[in-house]
Amino acid sequence: MRLEVKDLRKSYGPVAVLKGVDLAVEAGRVLAFLGANGAGKSTLLNCVSGAQAADTGNILVGDASLWGLGPRQVQEQGMAIIYQQNLVFEGLSVAENIFLGHEVRRGGRVDRRAQNARARDLLERLGVDDIDPRAELGTLGVGERKVVEIARALRLKPKFLILDEPTASLSDKEAKALHDVIRQAVSSDGVGVIYVTHFLDEVHKIADQVTILRDGRILWTRPVHEVSIADMTDAISPDALATGLEKVPFRTDGPEVLRLDALTTDFVGPIDVALHAGEMLGIYGLMGAGRTELLQCLSGAVARSGGTLALNGAERDLASPREALAQGIALVASDRKEQSLFASLAAVENLLVPHLGRSPMPRILRKRSRERIEFKLAARRLNIQPPNPRLQGQRFSGGNAQKIMVSRWLIEGTGLQLLLLDEPTQGVDVGSRYELYEALADLKRAGTAIIVASSDATEICHLADKVLVLGRGQQVALIDNPHDEGLLIELAHKAEHGTRQDIPRGTA
Repeated sequence: MRLEVKDLRKSYGPVAVLKGVDLAVEAGRVLAFLGANGAGKSTLLNCVSGAQAADTGNILVGDASLWGLGPRQVQEQGMAIIYQQNLVFEGLSVAENIFLGHEVRRGGRVDRRAQNARARDLLERLGVDDIDPRAELGTLGVGERKVVEIARALRLKPKFLILDEPTASLSDKEAKALHDVIRQAVSSDGVGVIYVTHFLDEVHKIADQVTILRDGRILWTRPVHEVSIADMTDAISPDALATGLEKVPFRTDGPEVLRLDALTTDFVGPIDVALHAGEMLGIYGLMGAGRTELLQCLSGAVARSGGTLALNGAERDLASPREALAQGIALVASDRKEQSLFASLAAVENLLVPHLGRSPMPRILRKRSRERIEFKLAARRLNIQPPNPRLQGQRFSGGNAQKIMVSRWLIEGTGLQLLLLDEPTQGVDVGSRYELYEALADLKRAGTAIIVASSDATEICHLADKVLVLGRGQQVALIDNPHDEGLLIELAHKAEHGTRQDIPRGTA
């Protein structure tokens, strides 16, 4: 049994996204599917799953064609897809999520005992024995929720399973556990898996083969043991290997932009840190450590419960994001589709929306020509693809959408003093990642203070001048960048699972 994609083509108006894609996936095998943001991965997955119709070509599961079928009909032919965003529901139990829409009934009523038993059997078949089917979903971690989604998909006994960046928001430990679950599903049920990821270091841990999609075409498919991370990087983004990150210095005697003294929220703190103009602070910690809540507090979205926040030497009480923006503080949120991007607005409007009616955009009459120039500059600076100012935000890939979000704060005259970024390269390919890094370096050169919160220790070591490590909401360490991912991971894990006595001397 195999899944085959034959000469698939798809265009949006004059823009060709898929340009004759041929792909084959064998049952019982894992295919890592890689490509730059905007290469066409999401479009291809949507066509295979029935969410979108291709223009020409064919998709076959065995001898059965999926051409013209909708999502439910495709599912009935043995295809299942799990998207990056969790589609499970708090307020329901694990078993209720697994059997949602297909409840186990007896005498017209849901038989919860039988449903729980079947859910337990499904989980055990995946090698999972530490998730109680009766548990309310809200008590589960992010990785466990992804396991519940996989169990729900496998309940329908699919022949092929598409996983779209399943580990994008997981810790290393959760990612390893999920890999084990996927491998168990492949070996016990013979499921064929298309595994989409931007984390190249996990390809050798999970896949049998690797396929690279570049500019709407398959570049190559190879056995995983024949390719290195450098091979994959070069195939996805040929310029990435040649791009060196220049370390941009800052003046330690320069003006102090931000000072936090014993700052607390309901969960985070106390936090003590100072940040100078042109300095970048990295915030590192495991999932749930408090990284996002700290950034939300600094951006006015979460209330400060104690301590002080001083901006340019003056104590501030930021009651809202609007007030923070007026003080020159901006946040690029991790969930760009829910918190930053306006799906139905054009790209140029998404770029300029924080500035309309304020500097640098005129307050009364909008100048469309000036707006188009700003978008052209942003597209050229960060290689936004496609460089179409009128294209709706929802039409851009995750990485290109993120470039638009960051470009908001590269426009001259915005008055930006402190930029906050939460998981800035989540779901972003290796080439786009370095383009974003260079944009942040430009902001540093201009004297902007930057705080980057990330669960990627390598990214923190690439970018930060100093690092704040959080664990269970508390400040565990504030250190100069050690350029040692292992040390940051060790500090974070000891903070979550040990005591402060476990933290190496000189870091707390």
